[in-house]
Parts: sequence; structure tokens; C-alpha cells
Amino acid sequence: MKKQSANTLGIDLIKITEARHHDPFSVLGRHQQEGHIIVRVYLPYAETLSFADGGANIPRIEGTDFFEYAAQPNELPKHYQLAWIDKDGGEHTQYDPYDFGVQLPEFDRHLFAEGKHWHVYQKMGAHLHTVDGISGVLFTVWAPNAGRVSVVGDFNRWDGRCHAMRSLGGSGIWELFIPGLAAGCYYKYEILNRQSNQIMVKTDPYGQQFELRPQTAAMVIEEDTYQWQDKEWMDTRSGHDWLHEPMSIYEVHLSSWKRNAQGDFLNYRELANELVPYVKDLGFTHIELMPITEHPLDASWGYQTTGYFAPTSRFGTPDDFRFFVDACHQQNIGIILDWVPAHFPKDAFALARFDGSALYEHEDPRKGEHRDWGTLIYNYGRNEVKNFLLSSAVFWLREFHLDGLRVDAVASMLYLDYSREKDDWLPNIYGGNENLEAIDFFRELNTVTHEQHPGTVMMAEESTAWPQVTRPTWVGGLGFSMKWNMGWMHDILSYMSEDPIHRRYHHDELTFGMLYAFTENFTLPFSHDEVVHGKGSLLNKMPGDEWQRFANLRLLYTLMFTYPGKKLLFMGCEFGQGTQWNFDQSLDWYVLDYPHHKGVQNLLKDLNRVYKSNPPLFKHDFDYQGFEWIDCHDVEQSVISYRRKDGDGNELVVVLNFTPMVRENYRIGVPEAGTYHEILNSDAGLYDGSNVINTAVSSDPIAWMNLPQSVSLTLPPLGGMILKLS
Repeated sequence: MKKQSANTLGIDLIKITEARHHDPFSVLGRHQQEGHIIVRVYLPYAETLSFADGGANIPRIEGTDFFEYAAQPNELPKHYQLAWIDKDGGEHTQYDPYDFGVQLPEFDRHLFAEGKHWHVYQKMGAHLHTVDGISGVLFTVWAPNAGRVSVVGDFNRWDGRCHAMRSLGGSGIWELFIPGLAAGCYYKYEILNRQSNQIMVKTDPYGQQFELRPQTAAMVIEEDTYQWQDKEWMDTRSGHDWLHEPMSIYEVHLSSWKRNAQGDFLNYRELANELVPYVKDLGFTHIELMPITEHPLDASWGYQTTGYFAPTSRFGTPDDFRFFVDACHQQNIGIILDWVPAHFPKDAFALARFDGSALYEHEDPRKGEHRDWGTLIYNYGRNEVKNFLLSSAVFWLREFHLDGLRVDAVASMLYLDYSREKDDWLPNIYGGNENLEAIDFFRELNTVTHEQHPGTVMMAEESTAWPQVTRPTWVGGLGFSMKWNMGWMHDILSYMSEDPIHRRYHHDELTFGMLYAFTENFTLPFSHDEVVHGKGSLLNKMPGDEWQRFANLRLLYTLMFTYPGKKLLFMGCEFGQGTQWNFDQSLDWYVLDYPHHKGVQNLLKDLNRVYKSNPPLFKHDFDYQGFEWIDCHDVEQSVISYRRKDGDGNELVVVLNFTPMVRENYRIGVPEAGTYHEILNSDAGLYDGSNVINTAVSSDPIAWMNLPQSVSLTLPPLGGMILKLS
């Protein structure tokens, strides 16, 4: 360090005192000066200060909270310890944080600046760290436009003067190693706005555990302590051919699936003991969790995320969540997380104007703000922001063994004019409405996750006709594994809501989806969005009296499980909950005491069983080889029939009657001679139906519907049947 004049030093000390110094390491710690080693310490709450273990006293600079000691060249050890008594009488011993060099390697900083550090969460944030055998916590945060950043926490009275951080130059990263800290301490960052001198207190963007809301501090955690028991699942997953395997997803909002007797949330471990066996009994292959990334407001359902690297503390610790995932895998149930890279809330404690500037978002609200949602839009063109999101995705797949991500609100990211007035958006460089940076982000996201974690899936919630969402990036696609088929869902629910007497006028809504069914890899979703905000439950969308509403619901599920595409059903729909979803209370489990509701649940179990055990229903979900119409033209009777095929000579025949009429002697063509058995009938007595069934039907050598054989059936009212050649 160059020799400082008393005047210059005085200015520096004032800046340190006022927490305005951009480079506290130039003032504090150990420095060479005129043949001596000068140790300078700032301790606002210290009464006396000395070197530990009976070392020399360190005199106070008169009238200040600075202490300064001039040591001989070889007097001090490599890292010196300080001992002080504070003004409350407390005794403390700690190595001086300002006696340590830069800890974050240049290589990591370079990768982060390039947007290519997939595991940057291992470096950014707060991590247990050891330097020369001295343990502590290394804090690292990206805030390039800050005038000063300090670590504040329960270890320094939340005082930003105590632990000002080191700026790592052009990287925009600030770091500080604080010896002696351990897991369990709470912390935030205090940031000085360089332009306005405003002081902001922000939680850690890379925090991996947070206080229970409404508190927002991050917590330093122990890392890599959980002992996973799912090696068999993970080894199998890496070679999993999900394209040609069954996938039946149970979508869950953990806060409202079930609560305890006191009305409180079940924790992750309790959910492992209750939710996992329930889902296994129903026969679903996967659970999709609505966002459990940390968020401050219950009413946002998790979609306004503030902790992209932390399971919410509402339900326990990160290791508790690992226990839940582990329990799922041990029961051969996959876990998909609803993940929200489209936007983030404006809460002052989180990402919004993080360092005083529009850092994670765009400055111009025409690009940086969602008017409808009152949230901010990520700047996908900034490498460090893109890296933040990419590493979040990798984090959940790697650190929590998740089997995929459902990416929320993809359409809002793809279109610059999404839900905007004509003068409230900015075109791209070519004058179009496509968000070119978001497109590049999606392609990199899907490339990275599929390469790093083979066998995992990436699902897009995308509601427009954007082409090639699920096609490989090397042919111009976005690279997603699957896409929610929102068009099919809307058409089918619209059709099913019609009175059966009018359905013949809406037959095209029933059949139109097959015109585009194989243009993407589709998932068929009846999600939370369809049973909230006044839309009513699926059951109450169905027309007719009570019996007809339940019969229609069973018919809807039979269509869903026999139609090409993977399946997704929101919790409560599996037993026909009558009220629409309320995020603030448990599902209406008591209705399972009634036969109508129990019948729907029994049907769902059998649909999952039949679906998973019959390759024709899943092997070619995404290509034309797996489906063929028998008859899609019976408009007057509102009946459709089709074949599902596995490409290896195995077939199932599906017949669906969308009217409450029992249709006797209804003839359909079949591909082969023989006896056809019903392997499922949604009208069976087991499901509280009217039990109009066909046990075994022999084919007749009568050509019908361009097929060489045919069978004569009795069609159940508002019922569907699945037939298999024995």
C-alpha cells in the first residue's frame, strides 16, 4: 500500500464510518507502511481491542471506533486473531476478515461473465469456507452498480458499517470471507445506491434457505449432508426413454393438498408419509409441484418467486425437501417442479433494482414490466442474468434430484407484445415481436439441462401456435421435451360443458385436436388454472343432474387417458371435488364418503393401471403410428371411436358415447377377428355408474368403416369403454 497522507487517511476513515467506502480493504486490515506493518481495525461496538491469546493491546484512534497497531515485520502470524470486549460487556474473538485475500477464482468470475457457469450457485451466495485451516463463511454477490455492499446479519447487529465487502473490479462481484461464522446464521446485503446514496437491504439472490415468511433473511446452511437412497432410480433415469413410456402427473399445491388437525401446513417429511403413498395408490407416475421456490406471499401460489435456489421454509429445511424427493423416488414416483423464469416480484427486499439499477430487469417498462401481473421481466440478454436462471434450473435437477421442470408462462417470454397495448412494447432489431434473447435462453436452457442431466424433462406451458417448441434446437426448435396442449384442453372442456342434446353442433371441438396432435410432444393438462378464479371445479363444468355430471366427468377422464399425449390432473379432480380450488384450505376429503366421489377416484386408479400396463396407450403418444380413427363422423349420436397402437401389433379399441342414451347394437369396425373384452368401462358399478357393460364381444366377418371385421356393442350412457382383443 502506498503511503497515505493524514488528510487522505482521514477522508477514508470518514467514508468507512459512514459506510460509503468502495474499497474497505485499502484501509482496513494489514498494510506495509514506513518499515512497519500497520493493522487497522474498525469495530463500532468495541470498548477495548487486543490481539488474542494475551497479545498486545491495539490502541484506539482517539475520538473514533478505529484501532491501529504498528507491528514489526515478523511480529504477526500469517493470520492474526482479534479479541475485544464490546460496550455491553460481551467478549469476542475472531480472525480479522480484512486480513484475507481474494477468494473467488478468476476462472469462476470469467465463466459467470460469459453466462456459462452452470454451477455458479456453488460460488455465489453464502458458503461455508476454509482458508489456511480457518473456517468461516464466504459471501459473494453480484451488484456491479453499487457504491458499497456490506454483509449484515445477526452476527453484527445488522449494521452495514461492520462488514463492508471487497469489490472484484469489472466482474461486478463483491465478496467477503468472515472467519468464525457457521451454519445457521441469518444475513442480508446492505447496498449503497451509487447514484442516489440510498441505502437498500436485500436478501441474497443465491440464498439456499430463508427465514419463515414474512421474514426474508437468508440463512447460511450446511451443504452436502443428506444421504440419498435413490441411486437405483437415478441410474435408471439417466437412460430413461420418456418419449415412449407412460407419464401420468398429479399436480399438487402443497399448502392446500391436506392440512393437519390444527389447520397448519404438513411439512415435507409428513408429506412424504402421506402424499407419496396416496399418489402411489392412485397409480400416477409423477408429482408436479406448484412452485415451492421461496416466495413471500401465500396468495401468489409460489409464482412470484424471490428465492430461486431455496425450497420454501413453509414446509421445512432443504434436507427435509430432499427427504420428500427421496421418498418419491423410492416408490418409483418422479418429481417435476413448476419453475418461474418469466418474471419476479417488485418486493423491495428482493431482486427489483437490486443494486440501485435495473440489474435483473429491463430499465424500460415496455420491456421490463408485466402490466397484468405487476411483476418485472428478466433481461435475458444480460449474461449474468441468464446465468442466474440457467444455474437455478441445474441446481434443482442436480442438488434435489428433481426429474424435470415445468417452465411457467413461456408465451409471455416469447412475445415482446404479450398482453400489451400496441404502443406499449418495443420491437426486436428486425422489427418483429419475437423476444430473440428469450428464444436463445430457452435453447440454451434445454441444451444444458438435457446434457447435464439426461433423462430429465423440460415442459413448456405455452398457449400459442409458436412452432417447434418441442423440436430439437439443431433444427430450429426451442428444445423442450413437452408442451402443454392448451388448445385441446380448452376445446374439450368447452365441448363437455355443452348439454348433450347440443353436442352434435359442437362435434368439431371433440375431434379438431387430432389435426395437430403430433406437431408437438403434448401433455394433456387439466391443471389448477381450470378450477380457480370463478371457473368452478371440473365436476361443476359438467352439465345435467348429479348423476350426469359425475358420468360426464368419468367420460372426460376416459377420453383423456386414451387420447395421445402424456397426462396431468390437478389435485382434487381425481375424486370430483365439487368446489373450486381454494389455496387457503385443505381439499374436501370428506366427499370420499359419498359413492359418486369414491367412484371417480376408483376410476382414476383403474385408468392409471390400464394406461401404464398397455403400451398402445403410451408408446407412440407423439406420432401418428399410435392412433387411428375408427369413426370420427357420428355427429348425430355424439359417438367417437379410435384405435391405439404400439407399433408391435398390439392394439386397443376405444369407444366414447357423449350422450346419456344407451345405444344398443352399435356397430364399429375392428382390425382383426376374435373376441374383444372390455378392460375398462367408465359406467361400471364400481365407479357408481349404471353398469351398462359388455363382458366379451365376438367379432363378425362384416366389413365396417374400412375395416375387415366389426363388433356390435351396447354403449353405456355418457360412458367410455376400452376393448382389447383376447
